[in-house]
Amino acid sequence: MDLKDRFLPKKGSNWRSIAVLMLGAFLGLGLFVAKEAEVVSYLSDDPQACINCHVMTSVYKSWSNSSHHKVASCNDCHVPQDNVAKKYYFKAKDGLYHASVFTARNEPQVIRIKEDSEAVVQQNCIRCHVGQVTDSKLTTYLDDHIDNRTKRTCWSCHQNVPHGDVHGSSSITYHIAPKPTDELDEKTKIPEWLKEAVQEK
Repeated sequence: MDLKDRFLPKKGSNWRSIAVLMLGAFLGLGLFVAKEAEVVSYLSDDPQACINCHVMTSVYKSWSNSSHHKVASCNDCHVPQDNVAKKYYFKAKDGLYHASVFTARNEPQVIRIKEDSEAVVQQNCIRCHVGQVTDSKLTTYLDDHIDNRTKRTCWSCHQNVPHGDVHGSSSITYHIAPKPTDELDEKTKIPEWLKEAVQEK
């Protein structure tokens, strides 16, 4: 008995129909998951793709109220910019990690940047702000700045740029509840004290 006879179903069996059906189901399920996960949005540089995962909403809000909002998107800082292949490899690697953590509901209470991402962000800070990093005039009023500019991360001093204080800032309002209306009251249970507080304003 040769390998073909041993492993492939015999002629006349309906294995092809079953294989096509299973392949179709697998492909259909894959396309459905890809659509629900909005996979195509991650190929763009649109910052709103980052808030497909709800845990990133506060980070997005803080960025949208920052000085970087009009000049840099998420990918400008968090993804390598030296070549396209490296950029999309890094996005895929990070994206698969994030998707698996968020899908498994295993995200940490405090989200911290990983070592690989730290290096990328630091390189991008220097890439955009090379004038400030190399400006010798800055050493006249900042003690020890010339030695420390490249030996530590930029955010060790500039920690509120561009996200502000993502745990609570006066310029950013988190978890905004909808303003109660008659139409909303019928659909949701709004406590009386909240209705009164909104009406007083």
